[in-house]
This record gives sequence, structure tokens and C-alpha cells, in this order.
Amino acid sequence: MANKAAATWRSVSGFLLPPLRLHQISGASSRLCSSEQKKPIKMSASRPDPSSSHDWIGPPNSLSNLRPIVYRISENESDLEKQLRKLRQETEDWNHIFWTRQNVNFSKEKEAFIISQLKAKGLTLRGEDGRQSSLSSEEMAVFYKSFLDKNRMRHADYNREWYRRNFTITLLMARIALNDLWRTVTAKHHKKKNSTPTI
Repeated sequence: MANKAAATWRSVSGFLLPPLRLHQISGASSRLCSSEQKKPIKMSASRPDPSSSHDWIGPPNSLSNLRPIVYRISENESDLEKQLRKLRQETEDWNHIFWTRQNVNFSKEKEAFIISQLKAKGLTLRGEDGRQSSLSSEEMAVFYKSFLDKNRMRHADYNREWYRRNFTITLLMARIALNDLWRTVTAKHHKKKNSTPTI
């Protein structure tokens, strides 16, 4: 079973991004009810070790619906690249935890809403013919609006944290690109200077 799960991960060649300074998640972005805070979220049953040449992308998680990523670790990884890789991985994990909790809450609340609405109509989950009873799209729209309204602050906090993390990742990537460019330019300059014949 573990081999089958490992076989579903795909390698993706890519450029190495610079490491970021890790930030703590703000209290607002991690606001959860007390029952959610105690449950650890399982990431993946079979996560491959990082490669030195490519990233690994796994199958979508059944709860978060996100594809987990394991970022490559370059053999000559600089401190800046390490910082970026760690921030990217932490952001992937943070994103997975948020959407797992959000999707589980959504499913539980949706099921409770459907049961309560059917009960109010004197119906059960299964009709006399054995088919599943359902609500109209207008009735479900009440639940969707209520869920969004109830979770508005959580989504706003998530969006702020998501933008902050992505901005930091982008800045680190730019710093690494500039460092690489500077190394290339100075290496060419030294090579040219050393290859000039003297008389």
C-alpha cells in the first residue's frame, strides 16, 4: 500500500527558490475553536524524502483537496535558498491544515443543516423508495450564505496571511535571482580580467 501511494507522487523539475525568514502565524490567522486546536492534522501517509534535482507533487489530499509538495534540496543550497525552501514548505503545510479544518467543518455543518431542514418537513434522509432526500438549491443557498457569513473573519484572516506569506516568498525569490545574477556577472568579469594577456 505504501509503495502504491509513493508511486502517485510525481517529480517536477524546477528552479530552486531562495529560503525565507519563517514567520509565526498570527493569532488572527490561526483562530480556531478549542476542539479544533487539539486535533493534529495528518499530512500524508507516504511522503518521499526531498530530492536534490526536483520537487515532488503528490495526489490531492482527500480532506484539504490540495496536492502536497515536497521541495527539492539543492546540493549547494545557500542559507537564503534554505530559508526560502523552509518557508515554502511551511506555507504548504499551513495551507493544508487550514483547508482541511475548513472543509471538515463545512461538511459537518452542511449535513447538520440538511438533517434539520428535512426533519422540519417531516422527512428522513432516505425516502420510502430508498432514495436519498435532498433540499432545493434555494434552500441550500441559505446554508451557503450562513456559512460564509459565519466564517467571514476566518477567511479574511487567511487571505491576509496568505498574501503576506506570498509577498515574502516573492521577495526571497527576487533576492536569490539577484544574488545569482551578481555571481554570474562577477565570475565573467574575473574570467575576462584573468584571461587578458599582459605585455
